[in-house]
Amino acid sequence: MNTPDIRVEKGHAEPEEVAAITAILLARAAAAPSSTPTHRGRPKAGWRRLEREGGFRAPHSWH
Repeated sequence: MNTPDIRVEKGHAEPEEVAAITAILLARAAAAPSSTPTHRGRPKAGWRRLEREGGFRAPHSWH
């Protein structure tokens, strides 16, 4: 294969620098995913069910 997998767009990288970046990227890709969830659920729904609401709201109320 003559085409490199990593290409330097600007400047000049020595082979050791490319190898170091490759090692970092491979180590990061192989690392175990964190145990903390990335999606934090909401404690309450963001929408309201109108059948559970009171029949009248004053126009100056906060709710």
